[in-house]
Amino acid sequence: MSGEETRIMHDLPGEVDVVVSPARYRVLRRKIVALMVMVSVIPLLAMAVINLQQYHATLDREVQAPLRALLSKTRNSFELLLAERTSTVSFIASAYSFRDLADDKALNRIFQVMKQKFTGFVDLGLIDTSGVQVTYAGPYSLKGRDYTEQPWFNEVLFKGRYISDIFLGFRKMPHFVIAVQHLTDDGSSWVLRATIDTGQFDRLIASMGLDPESDAFLVNRKGVLQTSTKYYGNVLDQLPFEMPPMSFETTVRTLKDHMGREIYLAYAYFPDTDYVLMAVKPRSVIMRTWNSLRTDMVAVFLAGVFLIMAVAYRITAALVDRLRESDERRELAFRQVEHSQKLSSIGRLAAGVAHEVNNPLAIINEKAGLMKDVLGMGADFPEKSRFEGLIEAILRSVDRCRTITHRMLGFARQMDVKIEDLDVNEIIRETTGFLEREAAYRNIGLHLHLGEEMARIASDRGQLQQVFLNIMNNAFAAVNDGGTISVTTWQKDDATVGITIQDDGCGMSDETQKHIFEPFFTTKKGTGTGLGLSITYGIVKRLGGEIAMQSKVGQGTTFSIFLPVTPPEGASI
Repeated sequence: MSGEETRIMHDLPGEVDVVVSPARYRVLRRKIVALMVMVSVIPLLAMAVINLQQYHATLDREVQAPLRALLSKTRNSFELLLAERTSTVSFIASAYSFRDLADDKALNRIFQVMKQKFTGFVDLGLIDTSGVQVTYAGPYSLKGRDYTEQPWFNEVLFKGRYISDIFLGFRKMPHFVIAVQHLTDDGSSWVLRATIDTGQFDRLIASMGLDPESDAFLVNRKGVLQTSTKYYGNVLDQLPFEMPPMSFETTVRTLKDHMGREIYLAYAYFPDTDYVLMAVKPRSVIMRTWNSLRTDMVAVFLAGVFLIMAVAYRITAALVDRLRESDERRELAFRQVEHSQKLSSIGRLAAGVAHEVNNPLAIINEKAGLMKDVLGMGADFPEKSRFEGLIEAILRSVDRCRTITHRMLGFARQMDVKIEDLDVNEIIRETTGFLEREAAYRNIGLHLHLGEEMARIASDRGQLQQVFLNIMNNAFAAVNDGGTISVTTWQKDDATVGITIQDDGCGMSDETQKHIFEPFFTTKKGTGTGLGLSITYGIVKRLGGEIAMQSKVGQGTTFSIFLPVTPPEGASI
């Protein structure tokens, strides 16, 4: 088969020429591999994408749920703290009269008890309806301070109670105020005002147990920080991003802060105050887990794709190789059929030519013999010896032509199977006669060592000629010009004759010897069919014989054939 392209010629009616090209198999292989990879990889890719999205959504929920629960719990603690402190101030306003609270000693005693029972109180003051602080218990000198113009004073008169944002005020330190109005039965009223430091807020936030990269803080509805933060400023600084929409339920949103970080922002507005509790958790915290999983999934996906491609390539390569081998064998089978048809036609032509040539040769031989007899009976004359020499030359040429036609008839007879009594040495001579010209042209020594008193065997002449000719052709192909080929026959025992065909050619490697009798195996790239020795092996086996081979690279090859004198029962020819 040509290395570039092979054309399969179909002689049957209705068939067309088929071109088998290596490029065709490469394209076919690429298409099959691409199809197999697409069919395998696209579902795998879709599943990977869906799984990643589902995992991402689940991971978001898994992060948001604990953050939402923690913020809700902390908000409840804040509300409980504010409610408790408000109830304390309201209880004192209800339990004591204005006269009791207006007494500095009594108010100071009440304040000391409050500080012992409830932490965080800084001072306590009684304010009359005109907004003037009548009495004061605490570390500052605020007695007589007028709060008439303060917004909180009007608000507490309107609502009955007031919880302020954190502010500096007269104290110049962060604090917030709880003020409660008390109405008596006679319609008079007064305001009891308590100041609380922000340490309580800081302790509640610290108790949340956030990881180092997270943050929690309190702001008012205007976005002013009420507690210090890790990343967004100190108390009374403006929050560096917009306030989220109002929601009294704990809500989690995703946004970018002023540092460009993607964050989870959990927040909840307090219903009765301006406070908003917030907790921030960077998405990078969970993205580390996400990226790790994504890297693992991508690695698994790529490994799966590589494995799929490798398996698809190997399977496709095996299938395409078998397809190519099948096409090659089919092509060789058609060539063998064509070759057999040609041989059959040549055989019939050879038989016809041989018969046609033999007739005039017989006439020439007869006339030349007659001329020789006439010259022998006639008187001598000066040119007699010359004419006798010419007649001998004619007779020798006739014998030579007769030998050639005999070989042609022998070749024609091998087309039909026929069991007959044969002399192996005679078949060897006939077969080597076909190769004498090539041996002489290439100066190859063709030596025959034919055993004497060889037993005749029952076999098929044409099949044996084909066996010997196939092996000798291989020997001629293996030896260089000037080489040697020896054919030896001997009687091995009463039931077997042996034939060896030995050459001093290039020899064969051990790997080649393992496959030498396999069909379609050839070392004659581009010229051999790989069928010669396999056919030879089959013929010898069908004749009931054995064939063996010995070879060494650079030293030559020896084929040994052992044929039975009588084919065993069941042998097929």
